[in-house]
Amino acid sequence: MLLLLFTAFLPFTAAFLLPPRPHMDWVIGGEEALLSSRPYMAYVQIGSTGSCGGFLIQEDVVVTAAHCNCNLGNIFVYLGVQDFMEPGQNWQRIQARHWVQHPDFNNENFDNDIMLLKLWRSAELTEWVMPIPLPEADHHVSPGSECSVAGWGQTGVNTTTDRLQEAEQEVMSDGLCRERYRHYDPTTMLCAGSPHVNKSPFHGDSGGPLVCDGVVQGIISNGNPDGRPPSIYTRISKFIPWISETLQKLS
Repeated sequence: MLLLLFTAFLPFTAAFLLPPRPHMDWVIGGEEALLSSRPYMAYVQIGSTGSCGGFLIQEDVVVTAAHCNCNLGNIFVYLGVQDFMEPGQNWQRIQARHWVQHPDFNNENFDNDIMLLKLWRSAELTEWVMPIPLPEADHHVSPGSECSVAGWGQTGVNTTTDRLQEAEQEVMSDGLCRERYRHYDPTTMLCAGSPHVNKSPFHGDSGGPLVCDGVVQGIISNGNPDGRPPSIYTRISKFIPWISETLQKLS
């Protein structure tokens, strides 16, 4: 488990061990995702001791959180996984060829917490593996919008599952996260998760998507060390120009 970087928040990452398989926990207050309902989901294996979530935005590019880059070795992406106890023909495991953190990522306050993974080969697109659309640049998500998260992260201490979990998340006002987190920046961050509902991402979910009406609007970044909502997400619409520019360079 990573050490606290601030007393107010902890990045949603966690360690796992190999072999025989990745060890995972799950989304707090979530339920099992329906089969092939989230074909954009990626499990990002970092070296042999790190893991994060992620999501496919084109056949050979996955987006995750910048703080997931721990320089622990090679990065592999698992696509098409619903249950890690049931390997099947739907699985695709692809190594990342390049990974590009945002140049202004701040490891102290998690500003600009976004990273692109360029894969060695293109994924085969199937009903289990499919990119998710990005928002328009500077698109604003209104408070009260109903969104959702998914991942293989924790629900609590020593609580694990092998199946992809999902949970609803309501977009909250910037003011709420400003009150809860001194580092919150509304220009690059998004606040989601009602404090009155015990549902949120947790350790191991970092880098996963916040999806609103079929479009990814946020990247799971950080939050309370005990998982209490609201949580902080990277506001993807702010980074559309950087994503486009970086993809051109990588191609």
